Amino acid sequence: MQLYGSYTSPFVRHCRIALLEGKLDCEFIETDLNGSAQGSPTQKVPFLRDGDLMLTDSCSILMHLRAKSGGVFFDDAQDYDLFCMVNTVMDATVNLFFLERDDKLGPAQSTYLARQNARINSGLLQLDGRAWPLSLRAGSQALSEGELRLACYLAWGLFRKRLSLDQYPALAAFLRLAGEHPPFAETAPPGA
Repeated sequence: MQLYGSYTSPFVRHCRIALLEGKLDCEFIETDLNGSAQGSPTQKVPFLRDGDLMLTDSCSILMHLRAKSGGVFFDDAQDYDLFCMVNTVMDATVNLFFLERDDKLGPAQSTYLARQNARINSGLLQLDGRAWPLSLRAGSQALSEGELRLACYLAWGLFRKRLSLDQYPALAAFLRLAGEHPPFAETAPPGA
């Protein structure tokens, strides 16, 4: 099995955590924009090769890895909804990051990008209003899929200087607790 991606991608990090948690043997192959454009029809990371199986999205990769290790991808609709909400906010944040970095475009230059920025802010406010972390408080040794996705996103946002958690104290506390989960800590980007 081979997982292709970057050490900084929050989507890839979630897959790397699933590999560690499932104790699965997999070669990690670091790739950049050119490598992902050549290796995946979606031209993004992560992508995974497992024999004849090719998966091109972190969601399908996570589902495959959890099944391969005897686990389940989601236990309930509430956690799946959290996962989906974080994906929406994370996609908006990642898109703004690349547009600002590569094309010098931001919310001030585009109504659409201003809406994306508002989506990020309202999503973070809603997430901060939840009681965190649900699974760690319930005595589990691991974070749920939705919680892992949130932790990966928040850590990436801080790493890339896209977020400040100063106005989101519950999310800041959640991320500190998530940092105590060994697979999450072990997959931090270099220099983070």
